[in-house]
Amino acid sequence: MTDPALPPRDLPSRELINGAARAPARAMLRATGLDDAAMAKPMVAIVNSWSNVSPCNINLRDLAEHARAGIIEAGGTPVDFNTIVVTDGIAMGTPGMRASLMSRECIADSAELAVRGHMLDAVLFLVGCDKTIPAAAMAAARLDLPSVILYGGSIMPGKLGSKAITIQDVFEVVGGHGAGTVDDAGLLAVEKAACPGAGACGGQFTANTMALAMSFLGFSPMGLNDVPAPHPSKNDTAREAGRILMDAVREGRNARQFITPASLKNAIVAGTATAGSTNLILHLLAIAREAGIGEDHFAIDLFDDISRSTPVIADLKPGGRFMAPDMSAAGGTALLGRRLMEAGLITDAPTVTGKSLFDYFRDAPETPGQQVILSADHPLKPRGGYGILYGNIAPEGCVVKLAGHQRMQHEGPAKVFDGEEAAFAAVSAGQIEPGDVVVIRGEGPVGGPGMREMLGVTAAIQGRGLGDSVALVTDGRFSGATYGFMVGHISPEMARGGPIGRLMTGDRILIDVEGRTISTDADLDSRPAASPPKRVVTGAYAKYAALVGSASQGAVTSGV
Repeated sequence: MTDPALPPRDLPSRELINGAARAPARAMLRATGLDDAAMAKPMVAIVNSWSNVSPCNINLRDLAEHARAGIIEAGGTPVDFNTIVVTDGIAMGTPGMRASLMSRECIADSAELAVRGHMLDAVLFLVGCDKTIPAAAMAAARLDLPSVILYGGSIMPGKLGSKAITIQDVFEVVGGHGAGTVDDAGLLAVEKAACPGAGACGGQFTANTMALAMSFLGFSPMGLNDVPAPHPSKNDTAREAGRILMDAVREGRNARQFITPASLKNAIVAGTATAGSTNLILHLLAIAREAGIGEDHFAIDLFDDISRSTPVIADLKPGGRFMAPDMSAAGGTALLGRRLMEAGLITDAPTVTGKSLFDYFRDAPETPGQQVILSADHPLKPRGGYGILYGNIAPEGCVVKLAGHQRMQHEGPAKVFDGEEAAFAAVSAGQIEPGDVVVIRGEGPVGGPGMREMLGVTAAIQGRGLGDSVALVTDGRFSGATYGFMVGHISPEMARGGPIGRLMTGDRILIDVEGRTISTDADLDSRPAASPPKRVVTGAYAKYAALVGSASQGAVTSGV
């Protein structure tokens, strides 16, 4: 059972299917409808994160049918699997949010096990909400098979009168409602208008940031991720992804060819130039580690170095005016890449189609009059939106988010909270004042467990008009929709004895982005560490807490 169209090399599925001893396996495959001709072809996994719990992934079941058609037309036999999704926008601000980052590991593990267990030859990943995207790349790195990652696409903007809104506006109006500036009817109006249908959150939040990164890494064929979820041509992108994957099988273009220090740096530049989510840092570190790229070749400090030399040239929410569909209409990823190429900020790299990034970028068209993607000569901001800081609060480093403000320094008294709920209650009760540094601890990868995002708190701060005068520091992390002076990923975290556990309310904290420091003049060494919040942890949560590494290394659990 061999196909003369295949390259002269062994495919994993041949060991599963060929020979008399494999008759039982073939018998079971026949029961699924496969015949000799189908089994003779490359066996291609479609790993689908479809669910009807979330607009981000609700269109993926339909896309899978078109992906199947593309694989079949190009000479492959598709085999479908489902994996999970935990939707951040729904879980945010609740105990359920602890499952979000854990789900990244679960998705990567389940994809790896399904593909290895059935000895399949290639993988097409269908992804939507935030963690499904990096999880797909992590699984691809482990498997090192021909792999394509197709993003289900952005949601379209909601409309409130003439104003375009996103889920970000809903979180912020909650703060206004708590402050008494928005009534119940106003809250409900925003809630009902923000999410008009299928697609992931529309700003340059985590999903769109990671979808962009997949294009720059070469896993996502150029332009396919740009197409919004409800666009009539979205189904065509799935069919095309299937055909491209089969070409990669024939040419032997495997996943680790695309995960290199150079391509990872390109992805940082793209995220920086669009003022993307700080989760990019966590996820690219994780992808690098899964690909066997160590700290000596790809370390957290690169994000600071690249941010200092990369201007923000895309005017996107949360800090800007436009959304992902606007960027797509303006010229999309290819136009952004052209601007970065022309400025000498990225290097050429291969992609899954066989073309290089620069092949796509050289002649990328631009929509006349578009205002979304500018140039390095006339940027929105001269410096990118990430900073990596160290100091006696974060000896192993932390991440500062600069999107949506110009501040590079903040000094003020700490108001310390053990856990997100206590901090949210204090913000809602009007207990946070201009100048304060809100410290939320016990929310790291181990301590959470799961490193919750703090969007509920940060949005409430914005909703109360404190975004320009308050800083926030946490061993947790932030949503891509967060903006303001926010410092996360404090490492070591409280649960691992980090000095954030010795801070006390009233301690003065200095955050200096240019100096790359976060420090306090309090004598932390003389104090006993506070006890982390006590939480009952069992099952998958306990397993994750026992295995997960530091956020400064991507918070991976695989031990690589």
